[in-house]
Amino acid sequence: MVATVSTVAYLGLEARGVEVQCQLVPGLPNFIVVGLPDKAVAESRERVRNAIAAIGLSLPPKRITVNLSPADLPKEGSHYDLPIALALLGAMGVIDAETLSGYVVVGELGLDGRTAPSPGVLLAALHAGEQDMGLVCPVAQGAEAAWAGQVEVVAAPDLLSLLNHFKGTSALSPPQPGAVDAPVRTADLKQVKGQETAKRAIEIAAAGGHNLLMVGPPGAGKSLMASCLPGILPELTPGEALETSMVASVAGTLEGGRISRARPFRTPHHSASMAALVGGGLRVRPGEVSMAHLGVLFLDELPEFQRAVLDSLRQPLETGEVTVARANAHVTFPARVQLIAAMNPCRCGHLGDPALACSRAPRCAADYQAKVSGPLLDRIDLHVELQAVTAADLVLPPPAEGSVEVAARVAAARAVQTVRYGDGKVRTNAEVDGEALEQVAGPDEAGRQLLAQAAAAMKLSARGYTRVLRVARTIADLAGAEKVGRVHIAEALSYRRRAPVN
Repeated sequence: MVATVSTVAYLGLEARGVEVQCQLVPGLPNFIVVGLPDKAVAESRERVRNAIAAIGLSLPPKRITVNLSPADLPKEGSHYDLPIALALLGAMGVIDAETLSGYVVVGELGLDGRTAPSPGVLLAALHAGEQDMGLVCPVAQGAEAAWAGQVEVVAAPDLLSLLNHFKGTSALSPPQPGAVDAPVRTADLKQVKGQETAKRAIEIAAAGGHNLLMVGPPGAGKSLMASCLPGILPELTPGEALETSMVASVAGTLEGGRISRARPFRTPHHSASMAALVGGGLRVRPGEVSMAHLGVLFLDELPEFQRAVLDSLRQPLETGEVTVARANAHVTFPARVQLIAAMNPCRCGHLGDPALACSRAPRCAADYQAKVSGPLLDRIDLHVELQAVTAADLVLPPPAEGSVEVAARVAAARAVQTVRYGDGKVRTNAEVDGEALEQVAGPDEAGRQLLAQAAAAMKLSARGYTRVLRVARTIADLAGAEKVGRVHIAEALSYRRRAPVN
């Protein structure tokens, strides 16, 4: 007899069906797991053996073979413990194998039979819903699995209670979806003294989802303004919150099934490796650019990142996804992020200040800025230079307008874009391309002439030309204008990258 239990294998944000087949045959006692298991799956034999012993049962003196089908698909992670244990119990006749045929099972087991959380339960629940099946998972992740909608979720605290549930002696209560955390506003634009041009650029970036680079001396407020961005961005829609939660689930960071409506804000240190930033590793996991999906990726001290690490962002910024290629698998993660970067103009940070600049200026500025490649800079829509904050600026009273007022204008502009693009793949002006861009952002005749002259004078690339149009469309949305005009094009051009320092 072969007992079969359904589970999943994770490839990026895709959950693929896997059958756990268990067979007992006469022979020398042995317990083997086949089907391309990794170290964690191979070690499940001992966890399963002890978990079954903890409920008062012992393995039969037979040859136990567990096959994970399809055999050519790599199996990684500890979530195979529970399906292997149930398949084995089904082969032993302790539980009816037919009872388990309508469920997808995931979960790690402790030596005492208790269940433990494992990454990716939300993906498994969504997969179960697509297959019209229920889900069996650890009790700690029942609230997470319940977000999948109309899926029967059996959340068990231990192996014994799960057996009692299926035997009908003690039913487990269905879990409820976890709480929805409201966004928490931290820094406020009222804390920023001066820097009106940078504040305007932050507002435009938030309204259209554009990438932004701030260049200025230390203490000018670059990091503070970046930290204000989550407070002026609109909340995630329910669909977007589910997307970001799927990434968090496969990364194992979705605690207690709590889903947040706040947009992700990730700030990796400049020592981050390529695998940490774009994803990868021995067991491929999403990187910071995917953890920031539909949110903000803030890179402070931009030139201090390794050159190859920064250039690895070029494809995700353009396509909105990152593909990690390995010998045994190609994994794709979503990466529709808004890049906010900050840097000093040179290594000493005081370029243009005769009292503080180093003796190598301006040559040191050219060397420092050259650490960031031109193609990456071309993908940044807004470039703004900040001036040092003076003592006179610091003693001024707080500005009358803060994050609340700016957030209202950003929300209005985003609402216009939502109506314009409907329910398609395009969410913001930063994502529109091709003929659709010409239709929604085609300027009037005066604006078109200005853009053509500027494109020739500034030697704009095709990408740069497109991004100017996108920014101009956002500026027009903030102004409540139906048509992109010359004034909108002029402001958008003022944020394009200047020529390098000689």
